[in-house]
Amino acid sequence: MVTSNVKKIMEEKRVTIRAMVAATGLSDATILRARRDITQCRLSTLEIIANCLECQLNELFTQSKS
Repeated sequence: MVTSNVKKIMEEKRVTIRAMVAATGLSDATILRARRDITQCRLSTLEIIANCLECQLNELFTQSKS
């Protein structure tokens, strides 16, 4: 199972959804989707989010063995 870390990273860096929308050009719905279910996002979208959050792409998610 893949779990999104986007919300956690945004909170740690104190980045709001509104700031992400402004910085990335992505819609608020896309940002919300990434925060909830990262498996529903395109790789290109995740790269944009990672760049905005100044983190590596693999930091956006955790894969657990289930």
